[in-house]
Amino acid sequence: MSWQNKLRQVEPYVAGEQPKIVNMIKLNTNENPYGPTEKIKEVLQNLNEDKLKLYPNSDGEDLRHALAKYHGLNDKQVFLGNGSDEVLALSFLTFFNGKEPILFPDISYSFYPVYCDLYQMAFEQVPLREDFTIDIKDYQKPNSGIIFPNPNAPTGLLLGLTAIEEVVKNNPNSIVIIDEAYIDFGGETCVPLIKKYDNLVVIQTFSKSRSFAGARLGVALGSEEAISHLYDVKNSFNSYPIDYITQQVALASVLDSQDMKKKCQMIISTRERTKTKLKELGFIVPDSYANFVFVKHPQIDGEELFLALRKVGIIVRHWNKPRIDQYLRITIGTDEQMDRLFAFLENYIHEKSNG
Repeated sequence: MSWQNKLRQVEPYVAGEQPKIVNMIKLNTNENPYGPTEKIKEVLQNLNEDKLKLYPNSDGEDLRHALAKYHGLNDKQVFLGNGSDEVLALSFLTFFNGKEPILFPDISYSFYPVYCDLYQMAFEQVPLREDFTIDIKDYQKPNSGIIFPNPNAPTGLLLGLTAIEEVVKNNPNSIVIIDEAYIDFGGETCVPLIKKYDNLVVIQTFSKSRSFAGARLGVALGSEEAISHLYDVKNSFNSYPIDYITQQVALASVLDSQDMKKKCQMIISTRERTKTKLKELGFIVPDSYANFVFVKHPQIDGEELFLALRKVGIIVRHWNKPRIDQYLRITIGTDEQMDRLFAFLENYIHEKSNG
């Protein structure tokens, strides 16, 4: 038997493209068009480079404390990881070890089935309704854990706190993970429910609302017991996932959260204008609460429009998958970027209709 026969064979997650196109409008990976707080510049200028020869604080204690205060929790209820993808990966390892399948929507973050495949965990992709909403009754069945984003990705649709509480309450013997990567763009966080339910874990990211996609920081929030087990797994895998520089700049971001909230409001305003404009152009636009919209045009093929946009340097996301192959996910950029998108779409649709 060769060494190739002993390999773990998996189909990896396909990240959003990072193309090298001059003067492109990049609207494909939900990055924040506005930078992080200006206070980070001062932090970077005053970093003690001599500390780079030392290992960082393994648990990011100062940052952990600031986040606990921000969310109304205690320090032992906060977990830090190298991006929310690492937090999710470690959470699957920690919490989802039963014999029943893990439950998550069929249209959702496409990393979930990758983790299940990698860890050889049984899972069931629960179909969303025709309008892409979650039916919470579908999650009242035996399971080893439940996870879904709220707002969902790539649809942007939001599930209310009452419905989320029903899911958590009806699954007392499983951990329910709510992936709140986009919660700062209009949704109501379910973090307060942590005080009522020890089987709820909330995962958030600094990549979106806090403009840290290039720094890599993710957060899990939950009961002290759940978080302690998550740290046990983390410390069996990587004791130092958050480097010294990231800890310092992230702390500055948390301490200046008003800057983040202000920029989120700017994105929300542009998103609502985008919804209106795309509807005027004939697009079907589900009611997104994220920093993107998920849209299709009844008269234009999704892949055709994706390629036409790419040809003029406007990069959006398209999936060649059942149920969503006619949709494009478009990140909300600056008002100027969105105006250039609207101008192209208006002209393209006009030419098609007069073809």
